[in-house]
Amino acid sequence: MAEAPTKTFLFLQGPHGPYFAMLAEALRARGHHALRININGGDKIDWPGDATDYRGTFRNWPLFFDDFVVNNGVTDLILYGDCRPYHASAHGMARLRGLRVHVMEEGYIRPDFLTLQDDGVNGNSTLPLDPQWYLAEAERLSPYEGDQQSIPATFRVRARNTMRNGIASALMRPYFPYYQTHRPHSFLLESIAWCYKLLTRQTETKRSLSVWEEIKGKPYFTLPLQLNSDYQIRIHSPFGNMRAALRFVIKSFARHAPEGVFLLVKRHPLDPGLVAWRQLTRRIAAHYGVGDRVLYLPDWDIAEVVSKSLGVVTVNSTVGTLALNSGKPVVVLGHAVYKVPGVVHQSSLDDFWAAPRQPDLKLYAAFRRVLVDRCLIRGGLLSDEGLALLVANAVERLEKDPSEVLALPRSPRRRQRAMKIVRGDAA
Repeated sequence: MAEAPTKTFLFLQGPHGPYFAMLAEALRARGHHALRININGGDKIDWPGDATDYRGTFRNWPLFFDDFVVNNGVTDLILYGDCRPYHASAHGMARLRGLRVHVMEEGYIRPDFLTLQDDGVNGNSTLPLDPQWYLAEAERLSPYEGDQQSIPATFRVRARNTMRNGIASALMRPYFPYYQTHRPHSFLLESIAWCYKLLTRQTETKRSLSVWEEIKGKPYFTLPLQLNSDYQIRIHSPFGNMRAALRFVIKSFARHAPEGVFLLVKRHPLDPGLVAWRQLTRRIAAHYGVGDRVLYLPDWDIAEVVSKSLGVVTVNSTVGTLALNSGKPVVVLGHAVYKVPGVVHQSSLDDFWAAPRQPDLKLYAAFRRVLVDRCLIRGGLLSDEGLALLVANAVERLEKDPSEVLALPRSPRRRQRAMKIVRGDAA
């Protein structure tokens, strides 16, 4: 096998924790160059080695980035998410220079996978929506024989990495005076909210048990809430925030769902609690006359929730693929890579309540097989074992020739991003 040509990888912001630094070391061990630009204190704490600190304004960022790329002979750009303002700008400049762009994000299929895709992810993905293309591509691929054992993960690791990154970002704010966070709330506010959430955890657990005992034997649909900070909501959906999506779904449910059917609204596990979702859900449900048929569930195993439901209504959450893994009907309200005709319900949400269309499991299996081959790497961010797998699998993918991973027909539907934003903060 021919040795991979030497490349120069430039890392921008990564997931909280050591993953990007570990991946850089592995690439250097293979003879490549790995560089980093830090844009806040959290970046510096997550990257202990040599790096370049950008302390200027966002206005000057594109030309700074371009100078850096040209002066250092960068061949490849690695991003975690492609919608943050700094990343979106860098992505555009990289295209002008002909760089290969690799975008990572939490996996399209979870758990045990991370997305690593060329050019863009989620709503910016170049994956087509053509069912026949997936069936044809899957026929050319051998069956996936990866290790099916679950990869260890603990919430404690996530909390530690997040807090460590956030504290460093706050303490070094004077050093990065012009940095503009992509998150809607400050780290301080989110930290206070998380502390309150931890203090009230026992109460929330009791509430969750009570709601689950009430709903588990009844026919219900599941609406998994997504984070307001998620660009899946902010950019890749018609809703400006999750409040608008919640109101839209409950209104449709009230008007079109059969009598005796319930809607279970499930809080996102990483929601810090800055939005009073329980009260908001109750208020909207009461407004539309279905207060007795819409229940709010703070915490529970989402796999169990989905497995007992009639189907899942989602904007574009990865809970959609979890439901499809169980053969459950799914309707998608925004952009999603899995919004393939035959995989998800294709008619309106109003139609879904009474006649949810079952997924074509053969087509979904083909879709999943292509995704694993082209866009996913096995591993996890929340354990040493998971990180080691991610590093090894990412290096293998990053060293591949573009022709091996980029044979994707560019779908015009995938590039239609101008969506009318729906606003709706109140009932």
